[in-house]
Amino acid sequence: MLHPGSMGAAVAACALANSGQVLWCPQGRSEATASRAERFGLTAVPALSDLVAQADVVLSLCPPAAAEDVARDVAGLGFTGVYVEANAISPQRAVRIAQLFGGTARAVVDGAVVGSPPVGAKRPRLYLSGAAAEVGLVERLFSGTSVSTHMLGEEIGQASALKVSYTAFQKASRVLAALSYGLAREHGVDQALLDVAGQRTGSYLTETDYIGKTAARGWRWGPELDEAADTLAAAGLPDDLLRAAASTLSRWDGAKDIKMSADQALDELLRAEAELSSRQAEPERSEESGRQIG
Repeated sequence: MLHPGSMGAAVAACALANSGQVLWCPQGRSEATASRAERFGLTAVPALSDLVAQADVVLSLCPPAAAEDVARDVAGLGFTGVYVEANAISPQRAVRIAQLFGGTARAVVDGAVVGSPPVGAKRPRLYLSGAAAEVGLVERLFSGTSVSTHMLGEEIGQASALKVSYTAFQKASRVLAALSYGLAREHGVDQALLDVAGQRTGSYLTETDYIGKTAARGWRWGPELDEAADTLAAAGLPDDLLRAAASTLSRWDGAKDIKMSADQALDELLRAEAELSSRQAEPERSEESGRQIG
């Protein structure tokens, strides 16, 4: 498992039910990650080379910006098993990752996890695309567990396309809901907004508790929306909306994994925006002060 974050560790624990061991490498990982891996029953190995040498299947679940580097490291060590690329990346990036292995790995399987970590009653879906035999192997790893698997086809990139398509709607909608509520709050009409939104079923606007969760996940969601934007652009569709949503999420980078209320999250957003505006205004002020009137 590369690497046991909140999603990766829980997914790995499910795979453990149908395999002898799930290995992970603690090099460069935090104490929190090590504690999480131990809690979920994962086995630590000294170096990535040890993991690659011993593993039959490598499952990559990491921030999308790191996905290619992680795959390149594994490919560079001559991995000969099944590599499952399960990150929230564009189909184009998934194809590039498959090409990194150049026939070294037995096969690359494109994967996409949709849903919350499989803890308690949560049952995420793992969508898969790639060669039928290797997809079947991954499906057997999760048979009878809280992770349900679904094969989409044999084309690398199909699972990634599904993931970024869902991400484009779900995460951008959460950003819009936070901004709408924040605007209403600034004008003292937040309760009225909730009353209006409550007349429609399933509106994210009524789920104000999720604003804090959106802020805490902004560091991860922003790059995912950039991947979705890349996919839109490649399909000839406008990518401006998702770029803007990703930029908004970047204002919450300082709130990484911090539990906050909706008000705290919006206050942090206002603070970060004011700081950004101030930095952007500095060059203008410096230019103005340097001008001379003759």
